Amino acid sequence: MSILDATLARLDGTPGTLRDLTGGQPALLVNVASKCGLTPQYTGLEELQEKYGHRGFTVVGLPCNQFGGQEPGTSEEIAEFCSATYGVTFPMSEKVEVNGAGRHEVYRDLVATPNEKGEAGDVQWNFEKFLVDADGAVVARFSPVVEPQDPQVVDRVEALLA
Repeated sequence: MSILDATLARLDGTPGTLRDLTGGQPALLVNVASKCGLTPQYTGLEELQEKYGHRGFTVVGLPCNQFGGQEPGTSEEIAEFCSATYGVTFPMSEKVEVNGAGRHEVYRDLVATPNEKGEAGDVQWNFEKFLVDADGAVVARFSPVVEPQDPQVVDRVEALLA
């Protein structure tokens, strides 16, 4: 079974799967938070969406409140913040847990992939990024401090869309 078949509701509560959020196309999955020092990465994520969305790529935001309580809001508050502050147009899921006993099934497979430093395991912090192909296979993992516009991210996205 592909991670794309994992049950995952949209931020507005609409039931579905990760495939529904990705549209069955390559995607950058990012655990996001509204009150984090890395929150400005929403700008770069939206730029990726705008640049590559028409080529069959999407960013998917997966809000998570496991790191310092930095995503405390309701689904409505998260949606309003992302739209009003960063103009986010990419799909967002319901809040999920990325680590621990309550880890969402999507992340069970994702965390086995090593990041750009060769480190696998638990998600380190908000804005960790996982690039998946149209079949849900993990192509790359990037640590939270790697910006969405970093050449290593952009190059991998472009290679996936070539």
